[in-house]
Amino acid sequence: MAYEEQIEKSVTRIFKAVFPNTVNHYDTLFGGTAMHLMDEVAFITATRFTKMRTVTVSSDRIDFKKPIPHGTIIELVGTVVHVGNTSLKVRVDIYVEQMYIEHREHAISGTFTFVAIDENKKPVPIKVPA
Repeated sequence: MAYEEQIEKSVTRIFKAVFPNTVNHYDTLFGGTAMHLMDEVAFITATRFTKMRTVTVSSDRIDFKKPIPHGTIIELVGTVVHVGNTSLKVRVDIYVEQMYIEHREHAISGTFTFVAIDENKKPVPIKVPA
């Protein structure tokens, strides 16, 4: 399987409703909640791509471009953007959709780095697809 095909097959999409228990005093999604969801989607994407144990080692710049109000739906999309020897980078984008009208915007983006590990939690090479 070619890298491009493996990347495409590992794209991860998760939808969530933004409920009042996930917002701050401005009635928008907590930044920490967004980062938590992004790391989770990035982990799932990395695992689907490698089919190996992976751990988060860093998050790169995370840009909050639009506030995400409660009462909306968000889509998180994880995509592998770089593969190294033992590590890979996953970009996660969050899109916000209004529930009752046709409106969708790109709200947040960030990149997370993962390392493949063995059962002793030591870095191991990522297997290149055949």
